[in-house]
Amino acid sequence: MTRIIKKHKFISFCILVAVIACAVTFAAEFSTSEEDIRAKEKAIEETIKERAMQCYIIEDAYPESLSYLEKNYGLAVNKEDYKIIYAPFAENMPPQIKVIYKGN
Repeated sequence: MTRIIKKHKFISFCILVAVIACAVTFAAEFSTSEEDIRAKEKAIEETIKERAMQCYIIEDAYPESLSYLEKNYGLAVNKEDYKIIYAPFAENMPPQIKVIYKGN
């Protein structure tokens, strides 16, 4: 009888360890994916800034819209997954750019 109880406690302990390991793994994956999302947002933002700067260097004016960069400077943005806020201020001032992941 004592042997059965010890075996039951051991199995319960193993299950508890497995559940904790799964929880820790899930938490690590979630934080990594948040970091990945922020890194992708930053990369898209930097690409848009670079294309806007390229436009400014060539045309002596920042573009009025994101679509202008798409048409004339080969910019391709995944608008299904990301919301792009492109707010031009003046021809000689860089636009405000913000990229936001929409999520699922």
